[in-house]
Amino acid sequence: MPKQMPPEYYQCLEELQAIDFVLVELSLYLNTHQNDLDAIRQFNETAKKSMQLKVEFEKKFGPLMNFGRSYSGHPWNVDDTPWPWQV
Repeated sequence: MPKQMPPEYYQCLEELQAIDFVLVELSLYLNTHQNDLDAIRQFNETAKKSMQLKVEFEKKFGPLMNFGRSYSGHPWNVDDTPWPWQV
């Protein structure tokens, strides 16, 4: 049974999901509009924001990803919190 997380955990996770959805949509758009400078700028700004949110999330709640894509604290904390797909 996954442990219960504070409401802030779920709010941050939802914000991450929303911003990553924007990145997916911008990626799809840019596949057919490669020269749209405004969209490229928006993609780059959104990618930077996504990375910042992930760093903040991991500082508060632990790793988001496994297999070396997220760092672990001491002791090993990769299994401390529920994985995003478990909530």
